[in-house]
Amino acid sequence: MERLDKIIASQGQHSRSDVKKLIKQGRVTLDGKTVKSADTKADPQKAVIAIDGRVLNYKKHIYIMLNKPKGVISATEDPTQPTVIDLVPKEMRREGLFPAGRLDGDTTGFVLITDDGDFAHRILSPKNHIMKTYIATLQRELTAEDVAAFGEGIELRDGTLCLEAEVVPLAGTVPMAQVKICEGKYHQVKRMFAALGNKVLELRRIKMGELCLDESLEEGHCREITEWELALIEKR
Repeated sequence: MERLDKIIASQGQHSRSDVKKLIKQGRVTLDGKTVKSADTKADPQKAVIAIDGRVLNYKKHIYIMLNKPKGVISATEDPTQPTVIDLVPKEMRREGLFPAGRLDGDTTGFVLITDDGDFAHRILSPKNHIMKTYIATLQRELTAEDVAAFGEGIELRDGTLCLEAEVVPLAGTVPMAQVKICEGKYHQVKRMFAALGNKVLELRRIKMGELCLDESLEEGHCREITEWELALIEKR
């Protein structure tokens, strides 16, 4: 059981002070009855809470798929640069949102934004082997030696060891490759190719676990992830 003002405020559309005003104005109901006190207790999973007759669709956590454009940083806030949180529309905003895994400023594609710390920890921990898939445009073609090196685990130029990863060359007019890693070291994909004497010219994340970036989602736009899609991320 939780305080009603806390339950409503947790959904991101109203502050605790706003909720108290709504309750004072008689605009909030609990199971069909007008609420008289903000400290009224309720079970958020079972209670029918409404504001001005509109039922609150309570969600303990929110999971958002963002198609990140270039020039946006993977941070919760920054005084000089736009962040991935800045791109989340008001109706999806709530306290505690953060990007579950970071993309470089010039890297595009799938960023997962949530307020669920336990979930983020599970999908980002290398021991759980949740693969993140990227498409990289390269300076030169991959060699068989490059593919083997990824599979064995690359040692970066500073001595950092990376876990085994997958790389597959892609056909096209320019050198490209699909890369799968289960880690998230700083600039990892770029540094792995650099260790092999290659350079990443463009990088895009297209998949987390078994969940692909929605192709209909334009850059800079986002949408909520459904429950069945969420399960795809942790699917083994």
